[in-house]
Amino acid sequence: METMGSLRRNNMCGNLRFDDVGKEVVLMGWVQKRRSLGGLIFADMRDITGMVQVVFDTDVNKEAFEKAEVLRSEFVIAVRGKVLERQSKNPEMATGEIEVYADELKILDTAETPPIYIKDNDDVSEQMRLKYRFLDLRKQQMQRNLLLRSKTSRVIREFLYENDFNEIETPFLTKPTPEGARDYLVPSRVNTGKFYALPQSPQLFKQLLMVSGMNRYFQIVKCFRDEDLRANRQPEFTQVDIEMSFVDVEDVISINEKLIHKIFKEIKGIDIELPIKRMSYQVAMDKYGCDKPDLRFGYELINISEIFKDSEFNAFKSTYDSNGMIKCIKIDGSADEFSKKGISKLEKFVKTYGAKGLAWLKYESGEIDSAIAKFLSDEEKNQLVSALELKEKDIVFIVADKESVVNTALGALRIEIAHEKNLIDENKYELVWITDFPLFEYSEEEDRYVAKHHPFTCPVDADVDKIESNPGEVRAKAYDIVINGDEIGGGSIRITNRSLQNRMFRALGFTDEEANEKFGFLLEAFKYGVPPHGGIAYGLDRFMMLLTGSDNIRDVIAFPKTQSATCLMTEAPSYTTEKQLKELGIEVTEV
Repeated sequence: METMGSLRRNNMCGNLRFDDVGKEVVLMGWVQKRRSLGGLIFADMRDITGMVQVVFDTDVNKEAFEKAEVLRSEFVIAVRGKVLERQSKNPEMATGEIEVYADELKILDTAETPPIYIKDNDDVSEQMRLKYRFLDLRKQQMQRNLLLRSKTSRVIREFLYENDFNEIETPFLTKPTPEGARDYLVPSRVNTGKFYALPQSPQLFKQLLMVSGMNRYFQIVKCFRDEDLRANRQPEFTQVDIEMSFVDVEDVISINEKLIHKIFKEIKGIDIELPIKRMSYQVAMDKYGCDKPDLRFGYELINISEIFKDSEFNAFKSTYDSNGMIKCIKIDGSADEFSKKGISKLEKFVKTYGAKGLAWLKYESGEIDSAIAKFLSDEEKNQLVSALELKEKDIVFIVADKESVVNTALGALRIEIAHEKNLIDENKYELVWITDFPLFEYSEEEDRYVAKHHPFTCPVDADVDKIESNPGEVRAKAYDIVINGDEIGGGSIRITNRSLQNRMFRALGFTDEEANEKFGFLLEAFKYGVPPHGGIAYGLDRFMMLLTGSDNIRDVIAFPKTQSATCLMTEAPSYTTEKQLKELGIEVTEV
């Protein structure tokens, strides 16, 4: 192998353009592919900026030509040559108007045949991509994703610095606290038998920074949750964490709208219309069945429970009598698109969300056609036609069950049908703030109320007196920013009164002793003067999925984990030695 010698890179492969014709350049990078045509050898040369064609010609430099005969994919090379106009232009390449005629070639390193192709859309399994991630990251699309992520982080930092935020780091080794998921625990060698926890978020620390008088804080920080993973969830993820003192809901939303506007302008070249629309949690649940609605298409949920309060159709009447709910979605003019087989497929789909079944009706030639039509009275049919404003060839899908099941099933169904009908414009961005969340939600599994967001979220002033008497009706000073059906960020105004914080803990089932054991340092800080404060945290990984147009969170993270929380490249987690376990005072038993 050769060294660079006197060669020093002065240009990047993907940056060369027609204006550079006649310039002598030194390029360094990888060989994408090589083609030999008699007295000419063509090599596509690649670096992080893109690709350019390099020509080795015996008439230009015979020595360089002869060395180029051994080039193979992924060889690392350095080339000195002149930029010339390309005779056979390639409109598919950004550098397709020019090529570099090599006068000198140095082979800096050779390469074995890689186990995966270094090209976009190579159809290799994700397992292979993750095992050979260092090769997968050479692909142009992956590099573009990570460069865009880097640029987005820079834009965020610049905006926050310009608006007087201070970037402050918080600890990774901290105290286990209940925040909705299991902690990753780290044993302490020095304090045998005790454990640190990796933070699920810097929540308590950023509140303490406000108590400390830091005024405005931010951090782009790793967070950790030991939870069952879904397709687009990682055990370690990145948050853009923001906190502000002496603010209310309007202050936090206002500055974050400006931040979101700047991100879309700088990264996508899009002017997001401000102010961003808002929707209450209750309206979102009523109309879309979820608190992160995709507003790029219609198909709102319609409550038709009252139509069936005296129905002789037992499935609907029993639901109504047991305080359940009957809702539907209407698909305009599409009755002919849904065969019995297609409807059966949709019924199986909603059952995966807990629904017992899926009723349907079509409106054709002024009549309701449905498997349940014979069970419905003429009055009920007329009310349906009127309430739903049915027109020719409309089709309606109905779910009857308890409210949570109905909303979840129909909320998912509207998205499924929109995908089937290709109604979702992938180049469109619909943003909405969801506000007025409930402070608590009832957990049937635990048979008690739990915090909807976290235990430090401030209740709406008018609802404070209901914390003990009617917790289900208490609203929170909380807000989420939702883009195209994904929650990109969420936050709240925090509780800053020690007495109110203790009431919140008690409502969540903590005794005073338990609250002091877990959050004593926060409660102690609250004795000494706390400014009103609040903030927000963005999921940067999820945000980058949206900005890159990817549907896989692992495509925007350099070294992600699998759904089983393993790293195929490093083979983490791995077993440790008996010596290390003994030092930590840990004995491992098989589960």
